[in-house]
Amino acid sequence: MNYKILRIFFVLSFIGLATLISQKQIPMWWFFMPLVIYNLLLVLGAIFIRMNFYIHSVNSVEEFSAFMPLDANAKNICLTFDDGIHAVNTVRALDILKQFNIKAHFFIIGKNIEGNEAVLQRMQNEGHGIGNHSYTHSWNFDLKSTSAMEGELVRTNDRIKEVSGVTPVIFRPPYGVTNPNLARAIRNTQMISMGWNLRSLDTVAKSTEELLQKLKHKTKPNALVLLHERCDITVDVLTDYIDYCLREGYTFVTLKTPHEV
Repeated sequence: MNYKILRIFFVLSFIGLATLISQKQIPMWWFFMPLVIYNLLLVLGAIFIRMNFYIHSVNSVEEFSAFMPLDANAKNICLTFDDGIHAVNTVRALDILKQFNIKAHFFIIGKNIEGNEAVLQRMQNEGHGIGNHSYTHSWNFDLKSTSAMEGELVRTNDRIKEVSGVTPVIFRPPYGVTNPNLARAIRNTQMISMGWNLRSLDTVAKSTEELLQKLKHKTKPNALVLLHERCDITVDVLTDYIDYCLREGYTFVTLKTPHEV
């Protein structure tokens, strides 16, 4: 059930309940039950990107097949990194990926490009996917208007193109939160929203062993893995995790959109 269908359903429910209340067939408090449920679903739809509630996101590697050919028999997996560019750890991650000849997706915060232009250019030169992760990634990003959100997407894309020569078409919402304003901003900029189906929670992991075991346990074919290379612990386990995936027969892929194929 997406946002538009939900609105229609609950509007009809409210009309029906109002009619019954006016006829004194049910008590007034019944009117507030669907209102509570409605707002709860709005919140859940916002914070769980995989629900595709406000806008459809690519949440699994198998969904890449809508944009590019995939070997359905392969154990495909995709690594994605949020919140770059980090002057030290992004370089460390790139070194590890180069060692294994693996391509990944990096979702860039626009303001972080300043002073790290060479790192962004390296990403492009080495064939990694470069995505948009807003310009500020501010705590109040989700409270902004459509035009303000759209401005952040455009500003980030312009800065990435200025440095790398490529305009991103993939956007990952900050914190994975979506809402109607962001949905309109994504559509207006003709971008593709990307979520995930394997959230590593590396930002709160207590030890490298804990993070590595969690990744191993949760990794399945078509895993779209959310990582943050700004975290030391993530880069510390990256070599072991990639080595594990290769030993288990996984094939690392990245999304090629119609603009890039």
